[in-house]
Amino acid sequence: MTDVVVIGGGIAGVSAAAYLAQDWDVVLLEAESALAYHSTGRSAALYYPGYGHPSIHPLSYASGAFFENPEYSDHPLLSPRGVLTLVFPGQTAMPLGESAQLIDPAAVRGIVSVVSDTVEAGIWEPDPMDLDVAGLHQAYVRMFRAAGGTILTVARVTAIERGDRWRLSVDGDKIEADVVVNAAGAWADEVAALAGLARVGLIPKRRTAFMVAAPDGSDRWPLVHDSASSFYFKPDGSQLMCSLADETPSEPCDARPQEIDVALAIDRINTATSLGIRSVRSQWAGLRTFASDGGMVIGEDPSAEGFFWLAGQGGTGIQTAPAAGQLLAELVRTGAAPRTLQAAGLDLAAFAPARFR
Repeated sequence: MTDVVVIGGGIAGVSAAAYLAQDWDVVLLEAESALAYHSTGRSAALYYPGYGHPSIHPLSYASGAFFENPEYSDHPLLSPRGVLTLVFPGQTAMPLGESAQLIDPAAVRGIVSVVSDTVEAGIWEPDPMDLDVAGLHQAYVRMFRAAGGTILTVARVTAIERGDRWRLSVDGDKIEADVVVNAAGAWADEVAALAGLARVGLIPKRRTAFMVAAPDGSDRWPLVHDSASSFYFKPDGSQLMCSLADETPSEPCDARPQEIDVALAIDRINTATSLGIRSVRSQWAGLRTFASDGGMVIGEDPSAEGFFWLAGQGGTGIQTAPAAGQLLAELVRTGAAPRTLQAAGLDLAAFAPARFR
């Protein structure tokens, strides 16, 4: 028996569990043998507060305080990166950040020398930062354990029943709790169905990424993408991480890279640059899960007291994790958003599961 059960060991689940554990006994359940096996462990996160659905921007900006002064981390989580948007003939661009500057082709190639001379303009945003995903996740695991939280791996939930408390069947064992937090990522609708609740219509979308050899001097390049979001690449140690920036609808699954997506990304990057990519060192895929309106789903299910959603991060789960975790914990505690997020203009109704009912 426990106070709260959190389902899902990705960044959403561990951040929420860490804040919940400051007040309650919390058990975190992860179906896989390791935490952060799916989307979190396959992310190449950037702290880019202007990215994503407008409703989540207050969460992104509010999370900056944790990234800059991380608890339970023995090293900084942020490092300089920047974003360069390439504008080719027939394309337009929408700057996302307050620091965005429209620059000419010469300035574009001054930042990234391999860009094709067909580029018409660029948008340079120096503020976005690389975000250490593994370091952030581990910081919250440490915070959770320090507060006395319990982590169970290879703990797949097979049934959820509501009586005077929530009763969960976990691979043959039984766990009872007053509160269930559904942070199951691409499987969040499936978890709700186990509890007899209506789905909110989450859409997992596959994104394929791969590593290639990096040219000398590229370690200081920003993330580079085109204004049509048809590819991106960014330095990752001694390599370049590349992607088609694809969003292919998928069933919840252990996503696998698609050769056609890799090939198409290589063609587009080679057309936009002189990189001349010919071989791939490694490749993978992950699922980014979206609600139908593009916003997150955070809050208590309107038909089930004590069942809370924390899902639909849509590719912004890493950069919003600190504030989203605090928001979820405060909703369990008081039913209201933290005052800091209210002051930042957060619209709680934009997150409510009730909007899909």
